[in-house]
Amino acid sequence: MISKIINFIRAASGTIIFWILIFFLIRLTGITNPPLETEHNWRQCFTAMIARNFLEQSPNILYPQIDMSGNQPGFIGSEFPLFNYIIFLTANIFGYQHWYGRLINLIISSIGIYFFALLIKKLFDRTVAFASGIILLSSIWFSYSRKIMPDTFSISLMFIGLYFCYTYIKTGSITNLLLFILFGSLSTLSKIPAISYISLLAIPVFSKQLTINKKVGIIIAGVIVFIITALWYFFWVPYLVETYHNQLFWPKTMAQGLKELIQYCPETLEKFYFASLHSYIALVCFLAGIYLIIKNKYKLLAYFLCVYSIAFLLLMLKSGLTFSHHSYYIIPFTPIMALTCGYAVSKLSVRFQYILLFVIALEGILNQQHDFFISKTELYKLDLETIAETVSHKDDLIIINGGTNPQQLYFTHRKGWTIKNDVLEENRKLNDLKDKGAKYIFINRVSYQKTLDYPLIFQNDNFNIYKLTGP
Repeated sequence: MISKIINFIRAASGTIIFWILIFFLIRLTGITNPPLETEHNWRQCFTAMIARNFLEQSPNILYPQIDMSGNQPGFIGSEFPLFNYIIFLTANIFGYQHWYGRLINLIISSIGIYFFALLIKKLFDRTVAFASGIILLSSIWFSYSRKIMPDTFSISLMFIGLYFCYTYIKTGSITNLLLFILFGSLSTLSKIPAISYISLLAIPVFSKQLTINKKVGIIIAGVIVFIITALWYFFWVPYLVETYHNQLFWPKTMAQGLKELIQYCPETLEKFYFASLHSYIALVCFLAGIYLIIKNKYKLLAYFLCVYSIAFLLLMLKSGLTFSHHSYYIIPFTPIMALTCGYAVSKLSVRFQYILLFVIALEGILNQQHDFFISKTELYKLDLETIAETVSHKDDLIIINGGTNPQQLYFTHRKGWTIKNDVLEENRKLNDLKDKGAKYIFINRVSYQKTLDYPLIFQNDNFNIYKLTGP
């Protein structure tokens, strides 16, 4: 019996499914943590906030709503809230918990890796697919696939869509083409950078081996995905922004984006040499892969790398300093880097392939393991809602000194304004917010120790709460 189990494990360990499951189990560590980790807690709270408002305010998916717009409705022009809505549907069944988005993202992102490997196997070979999958699993994907953010979620949906698209190329099945349109559209709606992968369809379209009918089918499908995406981002989002004055992203002109990328060149380059793969060994493999592609004149992989790099450069130019300062903007490019690495690794003997993949995975995990744990110094923020319940009603508007980060406002489970500490020094601005309906000021004493000239109604080691209005 033991020998059979050992033989089964030995056989299973050579499949990408086995390692997807292993990495899934590893990333269950701290899966129920609230969004208090250092890395992009603001974006996670923002995502969870919209999901909670679908549950408590309105389930209309066309109107994502935030809490930090004060006395205004709070509808915001953001990405299509598919990810948020799945969190809402889960909460509608089980009751709301902060961490649902983590598990949902982890499940979809694990499925995405599987389809990534299937796609690579279909286009290249099994060895490249296996190596690329392991490298992607241990890259930035390792930590961000368990955050309450739609980045790996959206790219995973695109992998599923592209798999069906390339299956259509092989079989001519319209069902597969329709599935590509479905998953491709959901992907690009969930996060618009995923649309960069549509550029890869130019490779089969310009191939001499493909029939005209299949080329037309791919073009029509790509156009449909683009139109659906454009309707949301270039029609509905501008309407929400113009009507409700809340905006999530601020695209730049390409000239401005280029200027900012150059200005923050060290930060920009860091996204490629470390943030993406989180492994310097993998980076060496990536460079080796580029060398081998050129040396071996591997045209298909060269086309993939070049076409996607051009498309991704356009995204970088439209993002500017946002790309330089936010590590998750490199996520769409990471699979292409993993594929190039995987090609290089596949040229080694089988034994050295496994050794190298183990070392890359170990380095990637160790460089990200800290993100799985919450610092004890941050746990005090979880008391905010309990404190708020003792001094205010659910519909009372509050002010909190959270800066531009909605995290603390999210944990108070109230609507209102989150402001920088320097605004607390300006009575005119505080009175203006009071006139707009603010009833309380929540002061995080960790970042601001001065007292305010308002009635103090609550105090502990971490927070002061002042009342702005009369009894």
